[in-house]
Amino acid sequence: MHTECVSENNVDQKKSLEIFVFSMFRLDYPPLANWAGFFSALLYVVTLLPTILRVVFPFTKETGIPKKILVQRRLIGIIAFLMSVAHGYWMVTKRELDFLDPQTYWIYCQGIFTFLIFVLLAITSNDWSVKKLKKSWKKLHQLTYLAMFLLLWHVIDKMWGHWTWLTPPSLLMTGTITLLFLIRIVREHRFFARPKEQDSESPVTQQTSSKAD
Repeated sequence: MHTECVSENNVDQKKSLEIFVFSMFRLDYPPLANWAGFFSALLYVVTLLPTILRVVFPFTKETGIPKKILVQRRLIGIIAFLMSVAHGYWMVTKRELDFLDPQTYWIYCQGIFTFLIFVLLAITSNDWSVKKLKKSWKKLHQLTYLAMFLLLWHVIDKMWGHWTWLTPPSLLMTGTITLLFLIRIVREHRFFARPKEQDSESPVTQQTSSKAD
């Protein structure tokens, strides 16, 4: 009798595990809000490419691709922002979010912070802001890299367990650009560290050469 109960429990556990795995990786057709979010993320990733391509893949300079993207980056960024507005609006209306409830801000903190950064970047993406803010403009637009990490977190948190056809490319896209950004940081750090090492070694080298003379 005990053996039968154990076997039944094992069967139930296997079935529950199968249901969990199936629900986790079952791909549903994405709603309109998800499409808007996907294209917003896609265009945003494109705006990050120029510098990353030049540093991580130097051969792309010869193709002119980074320069072409750089010329249109401001326009691409504005379109990405507008798509994020559509994404946010459709999600709010679909889920009837209550912004008077503090729990809403906790649940959607990544999306809210990412959107706020997009707002700041969008309203300052013009020549007037560049002239007025001067050096502060460049510092402000460094927030785009914070948005990159928040966006990856947002995609993982909100899509995990609710997979659609857009989930795999979204994870691949945001994950890849984040990885390439980290590679870029490492390469730039090595590049700027080399001259310092050479400068620190040069006096020793000069002393050695003078002694040899």
